[in-house]
Amino acid sequence: MASRASSDDVEPADNLGPLAMIFRAAGRYPGMIVFACIALMVTAAATLAIPAGFRLIIDRGFAEGSNPDEIGRWFRYLFGIVVVLALGTACRFYFVSLLGERVVADIRLAVQQNLLRLSPGFFEENSPSEISSRMTADTAQIEHVVGTTVSVALRNAIMAVGGTAYLVYLAPALTGMMVVAIPVVIIPIAMFGRRLRAVSRESQDRVADVGAMISEVLGAMKIVQGFNQESREQARFAASVEATFETARRRIVLRSTMTAIIIAVIFGAITALMWRGAMQVAEGTLSGGTIAAFVLTGVLVAGAFGSLTEVYGDLLRGAGAAGRLNELLNQAPAIAPPARPQALPEPPRGSLSFQNVGFSYPTRLQDKAIEGFTLTVEPGETVAIVGPSGAGKSTIFQLVERFYDPQVGTIRMDGVPLDQADPAAIRGRMALVPQEGVLFAASARDNLRYGAWDADEEAIWDAARAANAEKFLRELPDGLDTYLGEGGARLSGGQRQRVAIARALLRDAPILLLDEATSALDAESERLVQQALEKLMENRTTLVIAHRLATVRAADRIVVLDDGRIVEQGDHASLIAKGGLYAHLAALQFDDQAA
Repeated sequence: MASRASSDDVEPADNLGPLAMIFRAAGRYPGMIVFACIALMVTAAATLAIPAGFRLIIDRGFAEGSNPDEIGRWFRYLFGIVVVLALGTACRFYFVSLLGERVVADIRLAVQQNLLRLSPGFFEENSPSEISSRMTADTAQIEHVVGTTVSVALRNAIMAVGGTAYLVYLAPALTGMMVVAIPVVIIPIAMFGRRLRAVSRESQDRVADVGAMISEVLGAMKIVQGFNQESREQARFAASVEATFETARRRIVLRSTMTAIIIAVIFGAITALMWRGAMQVAEGTLSGGTIAAFVLTGVLVAGAFGSLTEVYGDLLRGAGAAGRLNELLNQAPAIAPPARPQALPEPPRGSLSFQNVGFSYPTRLQDKAIEGFTLTVEPGETVAIVGPSGAGKSTIFQLVERFYDPQVGTIRMDGVPLDQADPAAIRGRMALVPQEGVLFAASARDNLRYGAWDADEEAIWDAARAANAEKFLRELPDGLDTYLGEGGARLSGGQRQRVAIARALLRDAPILLLDEATSALDAESERLVQQALEKLMENRTTLVIAHRLATVRAADRIVVLDDGRIVEQGDHASLIAKGGLYAHLAALQFDDQAA
């Protein structure tokens, strides 16, 4: 799937069916719709009344023998129409824009609510950047449809029908000529408009390429400068900028040509109509006011028909955007609580058991990530899971947290099968410390209490102290209220990891999952993190994944995985004595143990 989109490069749908989702969302606000429709009809009627006002001014206000009061009367009439048009337009803009924003807000909320229900597997198969673009670019397209396109379509439809009827009333013969002229005006607008939209989309793509390149290079500035690639990157950027300029030049040429042709066609048609009308005025069959009203109304009607051709394209693009958002909205979670979830026992014990578990990832069903996996973890026991890369270690954690369900076998927590319990209840009894401390673009306080949002100040500092994080947190400019930046950018790797440990401590869950929690740290940071982990593991059932075997030597039991199967179990000393896979892995890291 594409990783970016803009409101102008949303692919249109084949039909308008997906727009039903938008209209259902808008239908929840009938008051706004009623007021918007009233304002819409008032503005359309006022717009069509302006030519009639000019007709009265010319025919009656400027008639021979008219006095100043008579002239003022008709100008006051025209001024009143203008005031009504201004107020009606303001009301129409307010209600349709407000409705558009409200509909978009509701759709975003509904889509996000459903996304939060989906299992992580969905986001492994679907690009998060593509989902993000749907939530931004596609919703912007929908806001344009609700807040602009639909009201423009209705207003132009009213003006086209009403204006044509008024033209027939004014001058049937001239109306026949105008009906013939309208396609001559609309066809070049439609043809050039289609080509201009295509070039505009390409231009936006080029601008997006420039933005992506800027972001990529600035994000990797140390690498660029470290490898002396400034000149190459400047040349690459210059090529992208020139491509953007060339596309923009094509767009400008096309638009200039389109403008010239349309002006020539429109004003040529108006001139021809006025010529014919002037002849009828000279013959005495039409008044001067009538021909003025006819020309003005004709311009409005031609513009209304021309806009309707543009509106259809906008509606198709809106339907495409609605269809993609509807896919996210209707996506059913692969992992959902059963209709009658079985309650986990109280108080929690913290036991886990795997019985002949087999699992393959949905995208790789032919490859067994875990096969014949049987393991029982007693309450309070620390079990380390080791093995070469790809052995299935991280898969165990994915299954324990019920991000996936195994295709074969059963996993139990405190005796309850995971697929019979509420996933939220399962995850509520676990705390995770990931390989890299994942932090949010928020304050230190909010990151610390993410697992226990109601934690008070004292509890937060107790957890920070136990995680060896108190010192650097107190040194932050605003303490716990310091904004940590995107991904915790204001902290070092070791500091982020200790914040993650403090977060797990605050969670105070009976089961602890440690996923390579010290693998990316320097020696000093690893020492501090390891001390914090030892406090965190006290009186908790702990599953540890580690490549650094030094961190698991003190585990109650070490489980060795290879190709998704358990090949060895035991403590560090007994596994070394066996001389199997664990001893081989240990020999690569501990020369003193190789003998």
